[in-house]
Amino acid sequence: MASDRAFLDYVLEQLSPLDGITFRPMMGEYLVYCRGRVIGGVYDDRFLVKPTENALRRMREAGASVETDLPYPGAKPMLVADVDDRELLCSVVEAAAQDLK
Repeated sequence: MASDRAFLDYVLEQLSPLDGITFRPMMGEYLVYCRGRVIGGVYDDRFLVKPTENALRRMREAGASVETDLPYPGAKPMLVADVDDRELLCSVVEAAAQDLK
């Protein structure tokens, strides 16, 4: 199932406080980059983030539930991001980008 562009636009709006957020369409879904690094993507109208050490730590410190899911069959599990919590979302994305140098 392809993701809705309106959902991607919402995610991008939530991430607007961060510099260098870009995206690339990929087979009906969207890869999301932070300063040139792939940090996750929009898959089936869910925003999934790579489960880096610092991204996981930031979620746990915020008391957020840590849920993972597969972006597609055969892929590695990724963090399911709460797109409605802008502060936490930006913090987790920033942490993942720092880990992915």
